[in-house]
Amino acid sequence: MSLPKDPNMLLSVVNTKLRDFYDSLEDLCAAEDADPAELTETLARAGFSFDENLHQFTKK
Repeated sequence: MSLPKDPNMLLSVVNTKLRDFYDSLEDLCAAEDADPAELTETLARAGFSFDENLHQFTKK
């Protein structure tokens, strides 16, 4: 399964996968063949940033 292009759908899928399946953003990106910097930038343009403590993307 590839990650969605829509930022809101992407946020939902990524946060769910981080919660349920992966210990890190890097693990998720490796499994999904995604570039962590590109994923982070896409979500940053939509107003989200990765919170290491919460292990999810949240509103800036």
